[in-house]
Amino acid sequence: MRALPPGARGYILCAVLAAVACVTPALTDSGTPWAAAALLAVLHLGCELVKVCPPLRGRVPEGIGPFFPVVLAAVFLLPPAAAALVALPGGLAGTVVQRPARVRRVWHGAQQASAAWVAGQVYGLLRGPVTLGGGSSAGSGSPAGPADFPSVLLPATAAAIAFCLVLTALDGGILATAERRPAATAWRGLVPFSLAPHCVHGLAGLMTAVMWRSPYGPPAALLVLLPMYISCWVFAQYHRERAAHQATIRALVQAVDIKDRYTRGHSERVGQASTMIARELGMTEDRLETVRIAGILHDVGKLGVPTRLLRKDGPLTPQERRIIELHPEYGHEMVRGIGFLGEARSAILHHHERVDGSGYPYGLTGEQIPVLARVVAVADAFDAMTSTRSYSRARPVPVALAELERCAGAQFDPSMVRALVDAIGRTGWHPVVTSDEDLQVIPAGPAAAGTGAGPGPSVLAGMPDQGSRPAAAAPPPDRVPAAPGPAGGSGPDPDGAGAGGGG
Repeated sequence: MRALPPGARGYILCAVLAAVACVTPALTDSGTPWAAAALLAVLHLGCELVKVCPPLRGRVPEGIGPFFPVVLAAVFLLPPAAAALVALPGGLAGTVVQRPARVRRVWHGAQQASAAWVAGQVYGLLRGPVTLGGGSSAGSGSPAGPADFPSVLLPATAAAIAFCLVLTALDGGILATAERRPAATAWRGLVPFSLAPHCVHGLAGLMTAVMWRSPYGPPAALLVLLPMYISCWVFAQYHRERAAHQATIRALVQAVDIKDRYTRGHSERVGQASTMIARELGMTEDRLETVRIAGILHDVGKLGVPTRLLRKDGPLTPQERRIIELHPEYGHEMVRGIGFLGEARSAILHHHERVDGSGYPYGLTGEQIPVLARVVAVADAFDAMTSTRSYSRARPVPVALAELERCAGAQFDPSMVRALVDAIGRTGWHPVVTSDEDLQVIPAGPAAAGTGAGPGPSVLAGMPDQGSRPAAAAPPPDRVPAAPGPAGGSGPDPDGAGAGGGG
């Protein structure tokens, strides 16, 4: 407790006193259905203890959290004070990973007991026990009348919402007092994030209560809870793995940003632009996530390129140029064993291919280039043109889009270019991650259209390759060896082709 601010200690003490007031009537009332309360309390406690059971330790996902269907079943079956008593053991035994562990367990117990008591009061006020099938408590579990559907759904839903609101209100209070967050932000986002899961738990708790009151009694109710608990376990494991995937991606991107500091933020913006193109093309949500990851990781192969080449001040030799052009293959090899990347691996390998066959590493043409690689190629070129770098000011978005359109059919897939032009014309360009001070934010509307530039030399003619970074000034004009390119533009530079370059 000494590590907590005085305000937080007082807040926790008030919550504990409120929980004691909630459970006291159950201890003094001779009509408390102790058999049902004890069974539900043991079940709730067991759901928490299974996480630290030696045979299962480390196998139960940390994100599974408290198993609230048991508590909500108690809310529907028992008087409010008894329901609060059921919530206490599981709350006190809950898993905590941060110190002070003892204080956190007391806090969780008090929080859940208070929430169960309030939910029980709401349930009773809306005549929930009557619609469930008779009396005000579960008693000994003897059969009662059938539940009144759909009338029973209203009080049950209201009770689940009340349970959620009390938990989130108390959570926001502890954030404001213990972590000294501003009151305006302490509760922000807590209710929307928590409401749906608590309603699902409320539905499972209602099913448990209905089966408990049925002629089959408590054993049938336990059969309802088992698959629900397994489902929560699997769902939490999925989120744990997803979080691990995101951490892996962030680590790879940060490594690239550290090595090639002049393109910091580029990967995230390419992922964003790739998603805009894919959404415009009507790709499914699963594929949208894949193309976003492909855009974010498209330059991961730079980790295999010597740093001296990425930061070289001066022209690259042909041999150095060939080394940098190996970064798509390096990237593909690095992520080959990461199973969740799936189709993104092909985009990492082929995002520097050109539809006319003059790209690298394999010189694929047209439809031979994977779809996601064609998407990332356009997004990569667009961000390279519209981002301010140490050696070049950002090109206006309309000019960049016009350049993409000019090179469509030779360097880029025309359908991908059109998708990006349409998406930016409708929603604008609002990059969400950047370290560039002058990065453009373009609103939706005609100003974002990419048809205003006429023919002429490529806007990136003479642009330095992304593998050479001057310390302070732009490189000399001969930084990139001249070579004829499509549509009158410059030839491919070591890390990106004529129109777009790319990071």
